[in-house]
Amino acid sequence: MNLALDSSALIAFLKDEPGAEVVERLLLDSANTCYVHAINLCEVFYDFLRRGGEQTAQAVLSDLAASRIVVSEEMDSELWQEAGRNKAHMRLPLGDCFLLAMTSRIGGQAVTADRGDLEPVEADVKYPIRFIR
Repeated sequence: MNLALDSSALIAFLKDEPGAEVVERLLLDSANTCYVHAINLCEVFYDFLRRGGEQTAQAVLSDLAASRIVVSEEMDSELWQEAGRNKAHMRLPLGDCFLLAMTSRIGGQAVTADRGDLEPVEADVKYPIRFIR
């Protein structure tokens, strides 16, 4: 299965927060291909940079690079316009808009810990959202 992970899911996994075991199982399942868009990865980088400094943030990027996560740096007009439509119609944070656009692109499932923003729009998207907690 194709999965798009957002920053909240990755941060929960990296910090061993509630839901980390769900993300770990998804990553270890060889039937899954796990993606993260660079916008969401930027949020992970920012979180660790702010809390632990440059060395910590770079170490996290190295750890993720060694995992099976596919980083998408695509920023073609189709993708960013879909993210813009998500922003306009669902009024979500920009990172969540890219998560949903990426999920649509891969024809998969979004993986997040962010119930507050994404649960209210779950019925409005055409693909499943998996909440890790």
